[in-house]
Amino acid sequence: MSEHKEFFIVTDSSCDLPQWLLDTYEDFALCPLTFTIDGEINPPLDNKQFYDRLRNGSRSQTSQVNPEAFLDVFRKAAGEGLDVLYVGFSSGLSGTVESGEKAAVIARKEFPERKFIVIDTLSASCGEGCLVDKAVELRNSGKSIDETAKWIEDNKLKLHHWYTVDDLHFLQRGGRVSASAAWFGSALSIKPVMNMDNAGHLIPREKVIGRKRSISGLFHKMKVHGIDQGNQKIFISHGDCLEEVETLVDMIKKEWGTKEFVISYVGNVIGSHTGPGVIALFFFGDPRENWQG
Repeated sequence: MSEHKEFFIVTDSSCDLPQWLLDTYEDFALCPLTFTIDGEINPPLDNKQFYDRLRNGSRSQTSQVNPEAFLDVFRKAAGEGLDVLYVGFSSGLSGTVESGEKAAVIARKEFPERKFIVIDTLSASCGEGCLVDKAVELRNSGKSIDETAKWIEDNKLKLHHWYTVDDLHFLQRGGRVSASAAWFGSALSIKPVMNMDNAGHLIPREKVIGRKRSISGLFHKMKVHGIDQGNQKIFISHGDCLEEVETLVDMIKKEWGTKEFVISYVGNVIGSHTGPGVIALFFFGDPRENWQG
């Protein structure tokens, strides 16, 4: 643990950040959610193997991080003299951030001299990851834990999440669409364009015919709602469909000359509910209440 940092940053595995980026973070910990596929708990599958299993009919379920796992991390950081900032998975999709808050309540009693701040990002996948990355950047630039937490709280509802999926049946299993909508949508090649609402829920916003149009729809949302698109670090996560992601990246580069991208797999937590072929685009723009169209 480095000596020059004022506070420790914690997140959970639903942030979907690539390992090469996580490896650059100091004074940092990631607490994993659990996934169970075909009765196996956290089997050692890489991302492609995981999605191949889903394509072949396997079912995957997920479980939130328990408070004890967070508490172990919080105690270790506090014991080394660091305050703790937990940047967590949307409460609209999981109880994980609630587990983090329960751990923080205990840790505050045990270490009254230390700060334990829990942020519900109201975000998922690399949307959450984008805010984690920003927290690390702010800390490394010398911002305090309070300044960093305030920036995230002030800007989290300006972070756009736009998703599309290739197979509606995964959303149907998670209760996001009805069984009849999934059946008719699949038969007619209807693809949803979705985002996150103010409560951090995944909401279908539009329906388009065909995969190419749904990907173009993500680009269109960035064109309508993005701010200073060429100078942002753009995050994109996907469910084993990198070639289509590269098409989206090329569209963005051509339009705005954007140079900095973080491309990552949607991990087994979110991927269990969205399936192979999901693509999610994350960027900063206008406030979330403007995301309806």
